[in-house]
Amino acid sequence: MTVRKNQAALTPEEKRAFTNALLELKRTGRYDRFVTTHNGFIMADTDSGDRVGHRSPSFLPWHRRFLLEFEAALQEVDANVTLPYWDWTADRTTRSSLWAADFLGGTGRARDGQVLDGPFAYATGKWNIGVRVDGRAYLRRALGQGVAELPTKAEVDAVLAMPVYDAAPWNSSSSGFRNNLEGWRGANLHNRVHVWVGGQMGTGVSPNDPVFWMHHAFVDKLWADWQARHPQSGYLPAAGTANVVDLHDTMRPWNDVTPADMLDHRKFYTFDTEPVAASQR
Repeated sequence: MTVRKNQAALTPEEKRAFTNALLELKRTGRYDRFVTTHNGFIMADTDSGDRVGHRSPSFLPWHRRFLLEFEAALQEVDANVTLPYWDWTADRTTRSSLWAADFLGGTGRARDGQVLDGPFAYATGKWNIGVRVDGRAYLRRALGQGVAELPTKAEVDAVLAMPVYDAAPWNSSSSGFRNNLEGWRGANLHNRVHVWVGGQMGTGVSPNDPVFWMHHAFVDKLWADWQARHPQSGYLPAAGTANVVDLHDTMRPWNDVTPADMLDHRKFYTFDTEPVAASQR
């Protein structure tokens, strides 16, 4: 069973294996296909039309499947690699270990946002941005510039306390847990982290920055934490809802998976905070 670990607990060897697997997916062109998929959905998902990956109830199961597919690709390169998660309520400064030169590299330079250190720096020649929103081929970040503070544990706990998964009109104006976690309402959790990182993370091509995967692995963990707190509160809507993915509807682009199939993460992996994960370490 795959165990997803907090990135702060990774050994130097685990960090190197993860970054090497990312670089290999990039070299073969597989990585950019994930960027293209994400960008296509974020551009197409609207509040008033068909919405699948964002601004909708299926935001969480869609990204769970998206991460599973990416993790499987990493494991084809190195079977021992799993997606780590970034707990941005704890590792919340530009000095956190994930931004070190031996892992993701740090913020971009003031002039153009270009990341200059770490394995994904443009100068290495191994991380050219191919799926772009502009003409720049280098990874960009502006840590803490677009918004000063990452979400706090207290803000996360308040969202985790919400008892209802989602509600009509099932978009970015909805009340409920999903929309507050996605960040269109309330404390602005998931969305705020994208803005805090800046650069490509603030655009539809956000997976160009490898931190995307660790951010979404933590968002996924928060969904699992919410499910554990509210076992009687399931995915909504159940059926017959226009423009969104109901519980047993298939999700594009896969068309072989429903939100119901994604409700139990333990079919696929556990987190290092769960008892079963601790016994397997």
